[in-house]
Amino acid sequence: MRVVIAEDSAILRDGLAQLLTLRGVEVAAAVDDAEQLLAAVGTHRPDAAVVDIRLPPGHSDEGLRAAAELRARHPGTGVLIFSQYVETRYAEQLLGDGAAGVGYLLKERVTDIGEFTDALRRVAAGGTALDPEVVSQLFGARRRAGALDALTPREREVLGLMAEGRSNQAIAAGFVVSERAVEKHIANIFGKLGLPPTETGHRRVLAVLRYLESG
Repeated sequence: MRVVIAEDSAILRDGLAQLLTLRGVEVAAAVDDAEQLLAAVGTHRPDAAVVDIRLPPGHSDEGLRAAAELRARHPGTGVLIFSQYVETRYAEQLLGDGAAGVGYLLKERVTDIGEFTDALRRVAAGGTALDPEVVSQLFGARRRAGALDALTPREREVLGLMAEGRSNQAIAAGFVVSERAVEKHIANIFGKLGLPPTETGHRRVLAVLRYLESG
């Protein structure tokens, strides 16, 4: 897996690059601003980019806006937002335009580099990795009724864990039930959300999108 890192803190940027390299990830470039990020992705065509929100020159939301532009220019490149902050406006745009291959993790809540690497690989492969706090704040930003009203409380819990990027096995372990039981919940979710089987197999991502959009 080849990645590009955009982080304005030299210590965090170099430290993350070294940690990922030790775990077999090729760091093609590590840059400190949005313009360099877009240039590096265009040059190296990485599998994914790790992007902080607050980058020079304004240190506001340049990274998140660059991530949205990156997705528009290179839709096959995964984007993992890695920040201290939750910025709902551009996060909704980034996720709403196609959550496949998108992640959003909060720095203070990542305590295991192995889990971070797994999340990055999942995003690079077209999956999702969303911190539950990010999901919670996105819901609070725009709450409205929708198709999710048909879901049972347990089905909502399962869908919430799917939004965090949890596998069926991890969900089953958390609820202390069988994977078969989780599969049944997920089948019910797909049915209630009107998501029939497709050749692309992206129903899981589409269900997460519905979850975010109805928040």
